[in-house]
Amino acid sequence: MDKSLSEVNASVNVQGKSFWKRLLTFTGPAFMIAVGYMDPGNWATDIAGGAKFGYRLIWVVLLANLFAVMFQTISARLGIVYGRDLAQACRDHYPKVINFALWIVCEIAIAACDLAEVLGSAIGLYLLFHIPLFYGVIITTVDVILLMGLMSLGIRKMEAFILALITTIGLCFAVEMIFTAPQWHEVAKGFIPTNLNGESLFIALGIIGATLMPHNLYLHSALVQSRNVARTREGLKEANKFNFIDSAVALNGAFLVNAAILILAASAFFSKGYTHVESIIDAHKLLAPLLGTTAAPILFGLALLAAGQSSTITGTFAGQVVMEGFVGLKVRPWLRRLITRLIAVVPTVFIIGFYGDNSVEFLLILSQVLLSLQLPFALIPLLHFTSDKNKMGEFVNKWWVQIIAWSAACFIIILNLKLVSDMIIKNIANPTPIGNVVRFVFLPVSIVLLPLLIWVLAEPLIRKVPLKFKRTAIAFNNVPEFSAVIDFKRIGIALEGNKDRDAQIISRAMPFLKTMGADILLVNIVETVTGRFIGGMVADSEAMQMKEYLDNMSIMLKDEKFHVTTIVGGGEPEDEIVRIAKEYGLSLIVAGSHGHKFLNDLIFGETIDSVRHRSRLPVLAIPVN
Repeated sequence: MDKSLSEVNASVNVQGKSFWKRLLTFTGPAFMIAVGYMDPGNWATDIAGGAKFGYRLIWVVLLANLFAVMFQTISARLGIVYGRDLAQACRDHYPKVINFALWIVCEIAIAACDLAEVLGSAIGLYLLFHIPLFYGVIITTVDVILLMGLMSLGIRKMEAFILALITTIGLCFAVEMIFTAPQWHEVAKGFIPTNLNGESLFIALGIIGATLMPHNLYLHSALVQSRNVARTREGLKEANKFNFIDSAVALNGAFLVNAAILILAASAFFSKGYTHVESIIDAHKLLAPLLGTTAAPILFGLALLAAGQSSTITGTFAGQVVMEGFVGLKVRPWLRRLITRLIAVVPTVFIIGFYGDNSVEFLLILSQVLLSLQLPFALIPLLHFTSDKNKMGEFVNKWWVQIIAWSAACFIIILNLKLVSDMIIKNIANPTPIGNVVRFVFLPVSIVLLPLLIWVLAEPLIRKVPLKFKRTAIAFNNVPEFSAVIDFKRIGIALEGNKDRDAQIISRAMPFLKTMGADILLVNIVETVTGRFIGGMVADSEAMQMKEYLDNMSIMLKDEKFHVTTIVGGGEPEDEIVRIAKEYGLSLIVAGSHGHKFLNDLIFGETIDSVRHRSRLPVLAIPVN
């Protein structure tokens, strides 16, 4: 069974006896999700809301955040209990043609989200260093190098880096609040719901519609699986509790940032009569003269740059989750990042180069509308799956949770559909570039997606699907031994030629090998020039020394009554191991997990993954020091 984000799946041990220590080990996934709720795409709606209506729409920001906490908690519960991320759950449940359609829609949404992140980072560079937007967009392509370095350090360090960026954003706006000196009694009144009509309704719809990001629902259900949770009733219950706390804290932090943006716009612009400020660049230009300090626009630009960079990292993970989940396609994360970024950068560079910097706001709106189109295709399956007792067991959504969640989902979906329809109606006759996009992209796509939306919504009522994968919520006794499920007759152990590491591989695999009772084939691949040239026929001095070495290592296994054969191959390790596995009829391959970091893997390759995919045999990776 393929695992979600396999490189970090169950990689974080849940430790600590006290409540706070255990909470700390669960903390992290929701903070990576939270950056999607404060990405550059949200800034425009918050700025427009504050500049036009003062503090009146803070309650809308709070309502959107409450929706986010609920749906992200449900998404985390799916990953924890069912053991599958949302994309994998869709692949297990829906027909291939539906999955393919959902995957394409999701990929478009991720590219749209990346578009907002590209623009946010480019605008941040422009505001801080006066780098033209055209070149700023091109510069953002190199962030793949940063991502590769972070991913090689492990999930916990990446979570720490994301938390540092979120802290930077929060501190910047905390200082901005000091400069703007909001009227806090008016801010408090903003939490009281008021009537919405006309333009205030439109902006409120934009705030809610731009808040809940569909790719975050896929990502959260995968990230929570990085914790090594006990598959017992108590273990799952505890994991759900701590992940709810993680979501509540992280997403309320995102709420404070979004509220701060709206309060900043209300204090700096609305109170001084500048009610037509809508763009991020215009807001930045007015901060210094209105607040009387040059520090305010600098902090604003720094926060925007941090928001763009933090969002781009989580966007890559989301892309990996949906690609592997929906279609089982695995590519290296750096390549995935590069492809996604180029999809966003190429049209952005073309549009900015052709239409100028004024097209930036149009592109931001475009990204949010594309996200709105995809949101129903994430929300509806999520609620269907987590309300299915066959998948969730006793952790299925309670009836009152279902009522609240479905009501909120319908409300959000209607708002998003209204935003899309309003944009189509408003611009379909527009001769400008936005009119062309509406006529030739949004209208045809909307017509195609409507029947898909109806099918996904009604699917449980019209179609009974046998489960391809069923994760029970409770760990039962008398689970059959692994050896009883699969009969391994010959196991190949790939040794490295390092005595200490090879001894670790054999000794750590020994308990497993004893349960199998299979014949053992010890293998080493000589990578000399001769070996690469003649492959398995290699007989140079290194090959002879390696044969003697393997014979000595086999003594450890022969003492345990195993029948052991040794073989030396030559050439590329992955090529030779695959050839030997086929020639000798291996049932399982055991290899050491060498722990290379990103640069070494990029240069030397990843033997285990390559062998696993090409041989189509199970591979047992043994960690070695």
